[in-house]
This record gives sequence, structure tokens and C-alpha cells, in this order.
Amino acid sequence: QLQLVESGGGLVQPGESLRLSCAPSTSIFSFNAMGWYREAPGKQREMVAMITRSGSTNYADSVKGRFTISRDNTKNTAYLQMNSLKAEDTAIYYCYLPWAIVNMGDENREYWGQGTQVTVSS
Repeated sequence: QLQLVESGGGLVQPGESLRLSCAPSTSIFSFNAMGWYREAPGKQREMVAMITRSGSTNYADSVKGRFTISRDNTKNTAYLQMNSLKAEDTAIYYCYLPWAIVNMGDENREYWGQGTQVTVSS
């Protein structure tokens, strides 16, 4: 059973930085895009940033210029560098694979991490 292991969340002050990491618990036969969503209290889960295997990226307008997503294809690991954090960035951040085939012959499906809390407060 594939699990997405997230790390790097925490409590920071406005203007500070955090770096999130997401790595799969097992090898994956095939997948392409991976990235991050977030869910703030009382709000719907929203896309933050996604990156394809070839390096194409997509960002939410609210984080453009402040957040940078990257990945290491040798480790199947994604990173989210978050700079100039604001109070409104406070949320649970979830790693996301829109589709993945873990073992050859499996059906493709989406996978979510368990989430890591990011709190920005003075």
C-alpha cells in the first residue's frame, strides 16, 4: 500500500520560510504529476502547486512568486519551498499524486498524504 510521507511543517512567523517534502513509502511503477494541496479551517481544499515529471509547474495565484515546487525524480520526492509566508497560508498541506500505478497491472488511482500542519502566526 503506497503512502505519501510528508515532512517539514511547523509554526513560523510572517515573512519566514518553510520547506515541505513528500516521498512515497514504496517504489512506484508509473506516475507523472505530483504536488501539494492545502485546506484551511472552514475552507475547501485548494491546489497550491503541481509539477510534472518533465518539470512543468502550475501554481495557485495566491502563492506565485513566493512558493517554489521542485522534484527529484531519482527519489520520486517533491519539495515545496515556501518563502515570505503569510497568516493566510496557515493550513494543512497535503501531498497529492493525481494518478499512479504502484505495481505493473494495477489500476491507476490518486493518492493523498496524511497532511502536515503549517501555521504562520506572530
